[in-house]
Parts: sequence; C-alpha cells; structure tokens
Amino acid sequence: MKTRMFAALFVLCAATLAAQAPTTPDAAPVPIPPPPPPSDVLAHTNDLGFSYSLPSDWEVVDTKPMLPAVLQQAARNYGSEAEKLVACVQLPLTAHHGNPPSAIVVMGLSFDCIGHPFTAADLPGIASGVSEGMKKSVEIANPVNNTYTLGTHSLWIQRASGSLIGHPEIKRTVETVCSVLKKGVVCWMVMTADDAALQTFENGTVTLDGDAATALVPADALQKKP
Repeated sequence: MKTRMFAALFVLCAATLAAQAPTTPDAAPVPIPPPPPPSDVLAHTNDLGFSYSLPSDWEVVDTKPMLPAVLQQAARNYGSEAEKLVACVQLPLTAHHGNPPSAIVVMGLSFDCIGHPFTAADLPGIASGVSEGMKKSVEIANPVNNTYTLGTHSLWIQRASGSLIGHPEIKRTVETVCSVLKKGVVCWMVMTADDAALQTFENGTVTLDGDAATALVPADALQKKP
C-alpha cells in the first residue's frame, strides 16, 4: 500500500519536473554566471518542520496551473483514490535555473491530511513508490541508491540518468532525497543538465525538525558503508 500510494504522489512530482524541462534538443549552453554570495541565498521554510535554501537567482515557479492535468494523470494511473492522496501534497518550492534549464521540486506530505503517520522504517516503501512514480514521466537508467543520516533523521537518496518519456534525446541527471519528519514526509528532487546545478541542489542548506542546519547531501552520501 505504501509503495502504491507514494507512486501515485510522485506522478505529481515527476510531472512537475518534466513540465519545466524543454521538449526540444538542448541548444548551446549559456555561460553560467558565478554563484551569488551567501547573502543572496534564500531559505524557504515549511510548517511540516523543515527549511531548504537556494540561491536567489533560481526562479521560483507557480505550480498551481499544472495541478489539474497532473491530478488527471494520477487518476488514470492509480484510480480515483490517488486524487484524494495527491490533494494532501504540498509543493512548497519549485524552481528552475540556467539554459539548458535545471529544475528542483520540494514535496511535502502532511500526516494530519492523510490521517496516519509514517516512521523512518517506512523509507524503503517510500523509496519504492518514488522509483515507480518517476517512471511515469521520466525514463530512468543506472540508478544508484543509498541511505544516510543528518542529525536525528534518516534519508534515502537515488541518483540516476534520465530522459523525458518520448524525448530520449534530452538527457538529464535525476536525483531524489526523502526523509520522514515528525509532521510528514518531505522529498527533494532535481533534474539537471549540469554539475553546477547538481552541486547547488546537494549543497542547499536544510534544517529538519529543529536539527542543526547542514547541506542536504553530504559528499559521501552515495558511498556504501562497509
């Protein structure tokens, strides 16, 4: 049930990412400007108990116009029950940057809305749902998964090569990170064409349930522990 539920929810996130990606082959990249100074980094907070910081030159996107079509897609793939679940999803941050564009989506799911909590023990089911849901919009290849900890929280990470369904010529790196908080589940997702944007995503500062601020993805997050 958990896997199927999160697969339905991640249809929404994958479609949101895909909506920001081009559907024509990439043009020559525009030179990337130097990153803004630390004072130009903005923290985006959420009442589920987390914050996430991105440079201010990332353009925040209004996702509301996308939701009706995505709800229909979720219902087609998973039935009318999926619409109720997707109604509980929060998208506190959706942003893109650069040319070719890189996109970041942050998704939150409130336990109060769905009516029951999850724990860190549910991360494998969440991870399976993430992987299944992503495949509805993105062709995933060569995924690498791992788990790691930040403060008192366990996190699951997957990095893979990806291309939009129907547009195999558009190649991207797709990375997803999920964790279970006291009030809900939160996942961060990036679809990027360049290493600089991937580093921005991973080095974005997070706070989780009041734990000390830290980078979202440590340098060794994808290294299996002995």
